Amino acid sequence: MSDKINTIVEQVKTLTVVELVELVSQLKSALGVSDAALAGPAAAAPAAGGAAPAAAEAPTSFKVTLTAGGANKINAIKIIREILGLGLADAKAFVEGAPKVVKEGVDKPTADDLAKKLKDAGAEVKIEGS
Repeated sequence: MSDKINTIVEQVKTLTVVELVELVSQLKSALGVSDAALAGPAAAAPAAGGAAPAAAEAPTSFKVTLTAGGANKINAIKIIREILGLGLADAKAFVEGAPKVVKEGVDKPTADDLAKKLKDAGAEVKIEGS
């Protein structure tokens, strides 16, 4: 690896989980990369073979986004700690930095369960198919 790559890797290793999630999200956005593109050429091969467009299919993978911590952020912080396994400070930063992606690439029942937990805690949540 080049010195430039080694330097970047060393910097990334110092980030918290919350910061890593934010970094990945920002990189995807800045570079215009979708999750499908990250899956590699094998994932795109069926569509190239003349299959129906992906937009016509029902989503099988979902993204759960915390849009706001709600009036009682403490409850949302507790649930985020439980879901993501974060420490108190990281969970607090995550909730206060909303909107943030909680989980990506989960099935519908899992997405619904996560959203319900967060909504029951008073947080605002959005589920999107991908």
